[in-house]
Amino acid sequence: QVQLVDSGGGLVQAGGSLRLSCAASGRTASVYVMGWFRQAPGKEREFVGYFSRSFGITYYADSVKGRFTISRDNAKNTVYLQMNSLKPEDTAVYYCAAARIPSTVSDRYEYWGQGTQVTVSS
Repeated sequence: QVQLVDSGGGLVQAGGSLRLSCAASGRTASVYVMGWFRQAPGKEREFVGYFSRSFGITYYADSVKGRFTISRDNAKNTVYLQMNSLKPEDTAVYYCAAARIPSTVSDRYEYWGQGTQVTVSS
């Protein structure tokens, strides 16, 4: 089992920045991809980006490309989502997730954090 705890959400004005954290524990050696998803009220869960440990690559949704950056701290088993130039449409609950293979599909992720609320005011 893998446990994920995400944090760092909050209220920010449009154009501002936030950094989300996802701390992993447990059998982390069994997962190779850390992803971020978000879900706004009344909408389906949406892919944001992922980091693939196996291939050493990151991949982002077009809606956040150039504004969001995923990084990791191996010593802390923590992955970060740096969000810059935030827009009101970025308002959502953000979830980190872990999978064995890279994917933009939420069903491919086996483990999920509890979610952290990000609210961007205009």
